[in-house]
Amino acid sequence: MHSIPVIAVDAMGGDIGPSVNVPGAIKAARTFGIKVILVGNEELINAELDRLPLKGVAYEVVHTDEVAGMDEKPSDILRRKKNASIQIACRLVKEGKADGIVSAGNSGATVACGMFIIGRIAGVERPALASVMPTEKNPIVLLDVGANVDCKPQHLFQFGLMANAFAKDLLEYESPRIGLLSIGEEEGKGNVQVKEAYDLFKLTNDINFLGNVEGRDLFTGEVDVVVCDGFVGNVALKLSEGLSSSMGRLLKRQLMSSTIAKIGALLAKKAFKKFAKVVDYAEYGGAPVLGLKGIAIVCHGASNDRAIFNAVKMASTFVRKKTNERLVEAISANEELTSFGRAIKN
Repeated sequence: MHSIPVIAVDAMGGDIGPSVNVPGAIKAARTFGIKVILVGNEELINAELDRLPLKGVAYEVVHTDEVAGMDEKPSDILRRKKNASIQIACRLVKEGKADGIVSAGNSGATVACGMFIIGRIAGVERPALASVMPTEKNPIVLLDVGANVDCKPQHLFQFGLMANAFAKDLLEYESPRIGLLSIGEEEGKGNVQVKEAYDLFKLTNDINFLGNVEGRDLFTGEVDVVVCDGFVGNVALKLSEGLSSSMGRLLKRQLMSSTIAKIGALLAKKAFKKFAKVVDYAEYGGAPVLGLKGIAIVCHGASNDRAIFNAVKMASTFVRKKTNERLVEAISANEELTSFGRAIKN
């Protein structure tokens, strides 16, 4: 156990690399009183460090020349790139030298390295990638958003248990309202996996299960956690990102269409800035991989330094609030129901 949270940052990850990863990580270390380990090309990392105020900042540089490409297969990275920055960062967690990792690199490789190097929490069948998304009211947790395209009922059930602990600690929701994404709100709607997962959720008293929710409920703020398989979740996530971008461009065109519209846009400038901040992925940092023995935060490939800052903040909050311990407790307390779901023929 470290005296302060120690977060390993894949300094080479993402579309931009050290020029955003290093300043974002250093700012987080200085702001939150934690230590960051910057993993990557030492020369490039030091070039960024030379531009930053470092007095009183706890940091370390671990050198490697090898980088996991954004388009490379995760399996190839695992087998052939043992010295890739993401692999070394994960090994630091496995060896107890770091509490968690943050990477804006190849998301599939980050999840795979997390599973096979850091390892799963005992009892967790499938780690899940969770995304924090804005709504009309408060942010929600959507999972899985891509780690598992095919899921069994007990996987969905465990996703809900883990997201419940995450929402309590990271979003500070006292009793997160959990919904199961389906094609109708009524009990009995959905495919076999969803219907059987519904039955498992109904049998536990450890979470506040609302029942089925539909796609239209994602952004109303009437639910705090939405559970689905990784195929559906990834489609929902990318759809929301695309819609947000398209609506922003459409609104901008309309506001520039006439003199009166431009005056209106100028008067509403402050409100538009607030809206842009709410829907900006950088505000939430990254997506945690729930169910690993250590913390792993997957960031958007186009992350800026603010996104990295917020991702490191999220990782350090995980450590300080001992969220993984609550995940372990939730999984252990519901092992019988998980086993029951496992026994069902899918």
